[in-house]
Amino acid sequence: MNTRSIPDRLQSSLERRLKSWESLLLLVTIGIFVANSFASPYFLNAWNLSDATFNFTEKAMIAFAMALLIISGEIDLSVASIIALASTAMGAAVQMGVGTEGLVLIGLATGLVCGAFNGILVTGLGLPSIVVTIGTMSLFRGISFIILGDQAYRGYPPEFAFFGQGYVWWVISFEFVLFAIIAVIYGVILHMTNFGRAVYAIGNNPTGALFSGIRVGRVKFILFLFTGLMSGVAAICLTSRLGSTRPSIATGWELEIVTMVVLGGVNILGGSGSIPGVVIAAFVMGLVTFGLGLLNVPGIVMSIVIGALLIGVIALPRLLSMWRVQ
Repeated sequence: MNTRSIPDRLQSSLERRLKSWESLLLLVTIGIFVANSFASPYFLNAWNLSDATFNFTEKAMIAFAMALLIISGEIDLSVASIIALASTAMGAAVQMGVGTEGLVLIGLATGLVCGAFNGILVTGLGLPSIVVTIGTMSLFRGISFIILGDQAYRGYPPEFAFFGQGYVWWVISFEFVLFAIIAVIYGVILHMTNFGRAVYAIGNNPTGALFSGIRVGRVKFILFLFTGLMSGVAAICLTSRLGSTRPSIATGWELEIVTMVVLGGVNILGGSGSIPGVVIAAFVMGLVTFGLGLLNVPGIVMSIVIGALLIGVIALPRLLSMWRVQ
């Protein structure tokens, strides 16, 4: 009797998990946490750690939806501009006396409309998503600049501040709780539903997925709705946290969000990736930017770090394959 067959299978499964990209990211996260604790005496303060979550929660909410979109073989570079337009719409509504509930609905609706617009252009007209969303990136933010110019909207209701500044318990912010809930929702959608399996199938072989009965255009349209909706949610949280709206809000976030997704192990060409990886990547980027901030590192250096991360993560698989061939 072969009594070692079950232990071997368990060992093989454990070995695969330990060698996974998520495990490597987890080790990197722990390393950055330890390095930050030595680099600054203020890092381990509970309230400072809570503040560190604001560096990634809003971006990560969009990154979860972006992960599904990239896995399907598409991309949305207009997400930061959707935030600007949604924030501008909410700011204009405040000037008309709209209350907190109305502002939330306007932010979500604006995100959905922008996502639907992108989705129609890509799935309805068959245009490349990278070209479409580069165009709408300029379009959406341009509308915000036309409406606001160099001005700002202020005067948001006190209750509205809870979304970006409120705490559920002690140092646990509402944004962090919302981030955790959304992570679970997208984890279930991608890894435990037929819709998630369809996303993987489309990313690996869109033609094969179409002939197997998957409504490819419909799935991709829904994914663009997801990114638009999450951009609306992020706009609500960010506007609430800042307490004002300017057309330059969230400038450059598209790069950080895509970096977060790719760093999380999502293949930029589509077909593979996981939500747990994006969650860990969000913590990595949040800890890096917060640690650099505590050390008074200029923002331009942070941009260099983020750009280097994106290039490095994309180039790493190719470099490893070349090394194995040699």
